[in-house]
Amino acid sequence: MTPKRPGPLRWLWYAFGGGLPARYREWVLHDASCDTWMLRHFIRAFVQMSLVAVPVVILVPGPLWIRLAAILLGWMVGLQYAMYFVDGSVERRVRRAGYPPEAAQAARDELHAEEHAAAAARYAARYRSGGTS
Repeated sequence: MTPKRPGPLRWLWYAFGGGLPARYREWVLHDASCDTWMLRHFIRAFVQMSLVAVPVVILVPGPLWIRLAAILLGWMVGLQYAMYFVDGSVERRVRRAGYPPEAAQAARDELHAEEHAAAAARYAARYRSGGTS
């Protein structure tokens, strides 16, 4: 069962780095450990970068295509940094919600424990027993 989600305004606050009330604690861990946790991180990063993009389109003089190209390149660089710091950023959100360090990674590992065990068994069957298939 998915924990109770924050409303749109609270989610925006959360996306921009704010903490959520304790009643959303389980949702924060879910957000950081579900199958789509990385996509969720990139959506938060995209929303953060969009805050800068709107004034650039409206206020910066020059041809529209140059402003849009600048925004696109900025988003590409920003998303690259979001990718570099995804683990630390997500773990910091989970710690802010009151969980111990590495709780998000532990929850993801638990979620995929059966898949990892099956992969390890396939590896052992193929390479440890001398099989060639």
